[in-house]
Amino acid sequence: FWDLFEIFNNLVYNNEVNFLFATLCAFLLFSGAIAKSAQFPLHVWLPDAMEGPTPISALIHAATMVAAGIFLVARLLPLLIVLPYIMNLIALIGIITLLLGATLALAQKDIKRGLAYSTMSQLGYMMLALSMGSYRAALFHLITHAYSKALLFLGSGSIIHSMETIVGYSPDKSQNLVFMGGLRKHIPITKTSFFVGTLSLCGIPP
Repeated sequence: FWDLFEIFNNLVYNNEVNFLFATLCAFLLFSGAIAKSAQFPLHVWLPDAMEGPTPISALIHAATMVAAGIFLVARLLPLLIVLPYIMNLIALIGIITLLLGATLALAQKDIKRGLAYSTMSQLGYMMLALSMGSYRAALFHLITHAYSKALLFLGSGSIIHSMETIVGYSPDKSQNLVFMGGLRKHIPITKTSFFVGTLSLCGIPP
């Protein structure tokens, strides 16, 4: 990244920057971030990544895969911020993603898919923050989101494991929110951890 910024500074200093070419390069880099961070319209792979074990889902959504695209945009922000069309595109994609992800999460019956679309919505918030040049807020939200979302996914794994003894081992039943109710009486520790994760994700102290 350091070499990239040095090359770009030299081109700017010598007045050799082709605006259209720079915009195209930035667009292609941002397209990679769109696919990696499950932004609209390349978000369709995210719910299907929930088919694996819950700890793997927690790792994917918290610290590794979806975080890479946000970090790439944040790292390239000094380059992107001088290209107004790209910044407007980042804002537009972020707004669509955060609204679409939240709306889709409300319509889910599968607990893990609901959390997956919640992740998509939160990543949209991070993209929107980056489009305004607020990379510190975006990265702070990225780090805090990793802790809270990992806690929520691990809590959902505990809930699914508890449900399997009652409704069987079919994911259509053990992960179905319709069959879940009154679980706080039976799994109080999971209830507390899930509630703490929810408060953390909402930004409510402590």
